[in-house]
Amino acid sequence: MPSFDVVSEVDAHELRNAVDQTTREIGNRFDLKGTGARVEQEEYVLTLIGEADFQVQQVLEILRLRLAKRGIDVACLDIADVTRNLAEARQKVTVRNGLDADGARKVVKSIKESGIKVQAQVQDKQVRVTGKKRDDLQEVIAFLRKAELEVPLQFTNFRD
Repeated sequence: MPSFDVVSEVDAHELRNAVDQTTREIGNRFDLKGTGARVEQEEYVLTLIGEADFQVQQVLEILRLRLAKRGIDVACLDIADVTRNLAEARQKVTVRNGLDADGARKVVKSIKESGIKVQAQVQDKQVRVTGKKRDDLQEVIAFLRKAELEVPLQFTNFRD
């Protein structure tokens, strides 16, 4: 039976490259040079640091632009509120990697509500979709691309 997997993954190498490009641009921009604005990365958690809220927002815009250019969907960013102290402002940005249980259930539910004759089941951090015909699977892919789910989706492991 033909099948494919629905996943929501972020390439860690591309994420690192986008953070490095953001850091380089911060060092080159006139309004941010020498201000202490920077991006710190721990796996999939980024911390944006600046002297004021305005600088943190500028760094966030640069980061979004660099992520988009590297092929990472900015919809996978979970952006927290800016926290301030006397010396600096910080903002945590979490990059969601993998489908969580709720997201996977939403994908399965939307596939079942579409009425396409396929089976969808949750497997760890992905959803496996199987059907009798390849055309049905392609219809599901088209449906999921148009569906407005809160996470960016990729389709992998297509088997005939």
